[in-house]
Amino acid sequence: MPKLKKNIEKLKHPNSRKMMSLAKKMTKQEKKNLNKLGTHIKHNLLGEKIMWFKERYPDECQVLSKDQTLHLIESYLSRFDEELEQIALKNSVGQRKNRQHASRVDIINITKTREKDEFQSCGLEMPNLMDKQQVEVLKNWNGELRYLQNFKLCRISRKQLT
Repeated sequence: MPKLKKNIEKLKHPNSRKMMSLAKKMTKQEKKNLNKLGTHIKHNLLGEKIMWFKERYPDECQVLSKDQTLHLIESYLSRFDEELEQIALKNSVGQRKNRQHASRVDIINITKTREKDEFQSCGLEMPNLMDKQQVEVLKNWNGELRYLQNFKLCRISRKQLT
């Protein structure tokens, strides 16, 4: 970036070829940064999902059965229920006409319906908890996002577990 500052100071005319090429370089760099940000957000969401499963994985089990996996996924799908109850309780107290935390409730409802639909149809993307090797990777994972590539994620649907 220091070269860009020096070039900008030297250039005078805004429609010159050098200014046009400089503008192209700057827009290209901005697009790269936006793509990086999107990738970081995706990795962060995936890391949170895997961490949720790691925290709730039973210590005594080496591999989960289909029933245990189904129960764990159902508890994952209902993880926002307590927060929705708290928000409903806050909204019921008082004489307000508008909804407090309306955007948060909408986001939670959209997420819940999307995840339930995924689980019913194509499957929910998660680490395979019925594979011994993947369970070991999950137990040894310390939460760093750079180790997400060690997980072999699979889509698990309700049809597979019943």
